Amino acid sequence: TPGRHVGSFSEGLRAALREDPDVILVGELRDTETISLAMMAAETGHLVLGTLNTTSAAKTLDRIIDGLPAEQKAQGVMSLAQCLRGAISQVLVRTVDGRSRKAIAEVLVMTQAIANLLTSGKAFQIPMRMETGRNVGMQLMDQALLEAVQSKAVDPNDAYLYAQDKKPFLQYITDTSLLPADVAAG
Repeated sequence: TPGRHVGSFSEGLRAALREDPDVILVGELRDTETISLAMMAAETGHLVLGTLNTTSAAKTLDRIIDGLPAEQKAQGVMSLAQCLRGAISQVLVRTVDGRSRKAIAEVLVMTQAIANLLTSGKAFQIPMRMETGRNVGMQLMDQALLEAVQSKAVDPNDAYLYAQDKKPFLQYITDTSLLPADVAAG
């Protein structure tokens, strides 16, 4: 019924599945039951979109797997490798003029190579694979941030704060108070 709310994400997801939807948007994959139901919906052919608060696409995969019950982890990893099409992680970085923010995104595409890393317990290698996967649309956050800095789309000082590997950003930093003491002195 329009205007009625459900008690939880999992309750809403269960109700949505009874309606034969084509697309399901889960506001946040916050608990084991919601993650399990979302994966079940994806396995049955539904397009499932969900959000998680993580700092990278690879960490999103870790969080989904960690959110599964221990007895479902092995099957969950297989399901994730088969059903997931991609993951996007984004940050909002101040523009150069300081008047707005620009979305900068990390993109993971579930290729066979990524699926193999996931199912063989080598998820820690996913970022390295993403770095070489630009030809299929993958992009690491640091790559996207650096491109935005180089094109003068975002404030380099703000981009520096979001970067995992800060070294490539050093030449663009104007606010030296952001830098570690040894770099600022040096």
